[in-house]
Amino acid sequence: MGVTAEALADWTARLVRIPSVNPAQAGPRAGTPGEALIAARVEEWFRAFGGETHVEARFPERPMVCGIWRGTTDRWVALDVHVDTVGVETMLGDPFSGEIRDGRVWGRGAVDTKASLGVALALLEDLHRRGVRPGPNVLVAATVDEEVGAQGAPQFRDWVRAQGLELDELMVAEPTQCGPVHGHKGGVRVELEVLGEPAHSSQPHLGRNAITAGAALALALHEEHQRLQAEPPATDLGSPTLTVTLVRGGVGTNVVPPSCTLVLDRRMVPGEDGLVVGAEIAALAGRACPLPVRARSVLHFPAYYQPTSGRWLGQLAESSGRAPSVVPYGTNAWAYGGLAGECVVLGPGSIDQAHGVEEWVAVAELERLSQIYAHWWR
Repeated sequence: MGVTAEALADWTARLVRIPSVNPAQAGPRAGTPGEALIAARVEEWFRAFGGETHVEARFPERPMVCGIWRGTTDRWVALDVHVDTVGVETMLGDPFSGEIRDGRVWGRGAVDTKASLGVALALLEDLHRRGVRPGPNVLVAATVDEEVGAQGAPQFRDWVRAQGLELDELMVAEPTQCGPVHGHKGGVRVELEVLGEPAHSSQPHLGRNAITAGAALALALHEEHQRLQAEPPATDLGSPTLTVTLVRGGVGTNVVPPSCTLVLDRRMVPGEDGLVVGAEIAALAGRACPLPVRARSVLHFPAYYQPTSGRWLGQLAESSGRAPSVVPYGTNAWAYGGLAGECVVLGPGSIDQAHGVEEWVAVAELERLSQIYAHWWR
């Protein structure tokens, strides 16, 4: 498979120019939020390049698109690329410019993770043009809602099982500088609502200040984080973490606050269960807070981890020139335990370029990835 750097950059830029901001983070600059626009184009391209297309709209206006290219063997390999992006309200310039400049493709989603889909489309176009079939059966999925609700990965997992497919290898696209990643922490997100009583701020003794109580709770949660950090790590993923990420409270400058909500992010290591961890956090809050607390679990997903002894993981390390590693951020891989013989996270660019006021991916990274895909699909 011989695809030019210009074609790789052009395909990535085309995808960047289609807004697909996750609805939970959509603002005035987001264009049409959600994945419907990009899903329609991806399905069109999959068909044009000889793919068998399957569309599943489990979530309104947020369809998942899968394409299948039959190979010359009975092996099955799959690529999961999420097509939703984070918000764009703080970005500089046009967030969907898709400009190709200084050896980079610019715009929201360029590195997280439209670059991987752009490279796949360029290679599939080339295969179709030359009338060549891949070695294994290739499945490419444009999944949804990775950035906020984590609903897309279970949807794809369920679809694969419903089709009766037995995947040999599954690659989850995320920016890893084209190095193979074999693990990341899981997560639990919990809302803790501190319940106080309002009163006039000139007579605070008549009320119960939820923000003051919430401050005590925040300090107790920080102490729990420090306790977790003191535990010796069982794997190279390190120790669990706990971070208070949002605080909301108060109704007016002259009112004793009747409520205060703390949102926290608890990162889990292999062996931890999200339901158990959530219950432990609720219990800790009940003990540490001087006012009643109502706990609500917002999201939980397990850690993803596999040994470094896998054959495919070793092949990817050799072809990329990078040793297998772990990453601090989450990916769709958490949902795919037992779905494939091996599951690896890999994609072009660095997570440092994601979610910022500017986003870009180097064209050289696209070229590296195209070589990895070409070898993988043979």
